[in-house]
Amino acid sequence: MDAQGEKTHTCGTICLKYLLLLFNVLFWLAGGAVLAVGVWTLVEKSDYISLLNSSFYSASAYILIAAGVIVIVTGIIGCCATMKEMRSLLIVYLSLLLFIFLLEIIAGVLAYITYQELDEELRQNLKVTMQQKYRQPGEESVTQAVDKLQQEFKCCGSHNSTDWADSVWIQLNERLVPDSCCKTPTDLCGRRDHPSNIYRVEGGCILKLEEFILSQLYILGSVGIGIAFLQLVGMMFTCCLYQNLKEDPS
Repeated sequence: MDAQGEKTHTCGTICLKYLLLLFNVLFWLAGGAVLAVGVWTLVEKSDYISLLNSSFYSASAYILIAAGVIVIVTGIIGCCATMKEMRSLLIVYLSLLLFIFLLEIIAGVLAYITYQELDEELRQNLKVTMQQKYRQPGEESVTQAVDKLQQEFKCCGSHNSTDWADSVWIQLNERLVPDSCCKTPTDLCGRRDHPSNIYRVEGGCILKLEEFILSQLYILGSVGIGIAFLQLVGMMFTCCLYQNLKEDPS
């Protein structure tokens, strides 16, 4: 009877180990995905940072990269703790899972609050930034960001194409809008503002940029909820394995 009980207990421990290993593989992949999104955000979308007064965009990318690295390292620790059946390492692993879980909650709240501030900042400053800094000396990053923004999101101006009428550079040149407003950009194409030539009826860039940032937050939120659920499952498996190892240290 005792031998049968010991065998059942051993099988339960083995099952928990494999379940925790599977969890760690999924957790590690999730960390890799978060890291990849952070790097992509920093590399591909970093041009838009110059259009914002706050450092929210760049800071969020670095936070994602750091979070991805922490998750990957945590997953590695979890695998080592599970394979070697080290209870002390399991405690470290459980503490890291709990720490990351709490950070996710705090980051989610801060992201929501910061987005509200960022949205207000965009509405107040994007038009002025585009009008006063476009094609001005020392503002090459802004110029590049505006051109990329208008071409990538198929828009013209902050709210609409008429915003460019008050632009410092436009007033000094024989153009109505920058060439990047054109549907097929060519040199001096901005002299005509007909809807067939420029993104006039498509609207301004501020709504497109807001939609893009909001969609990014939705994606990150979904990923965060998924990882948080994985962490809860992982913490449950870790506690069960720790208890089994405590009862049967062999």
